[in-house]
Amino acid sequence: MNAKDVARQALGRYGEDLAARRLAEAGMTVIARNWRCRSGEIDIVARDGDALVVCEVKTRRAGPFEHPMAAVRPGKAERLRRLAGRWLADHGGPPPGGVRIDLVGVLLPRRGAAVVEHVRGVA
Repeated sequence: MNAKDVARQALGRYGEDLAARRLAEAGMTVIARNWRCRSGEIDIVARDGDALVVCEVKTRRAGPFEHPMAAVRPGKAERLRRLAGRWLADHGGPPPGGVRIDLVGVLLPRRGAAVVEHVRGVA
């Protein structure tokens, strides 16, 4: 793995740490991070009351790049729905409160604190 890949992984991990903290501050319980199966990976799985939340985390450095909140397009949303179904199949089915897909966008400015945005029910 080259230095660029290592830096990208570290950036992603940092963003996921901030996202998990934001979800916990919102009263959710993080029950899994980086859950993988053949179809892909769920960044964070959490409980929000009696609902299951599948959370995609997008982290970007400030600059000319796409804003993190613009990163979940229809294909990504469909993949997240499939992954949520796989999680439910592996973990006993849907909870009474159903399943929701959320997005946490983390924007890292050149200076100052990260900007963390949490949007519920994106897909």
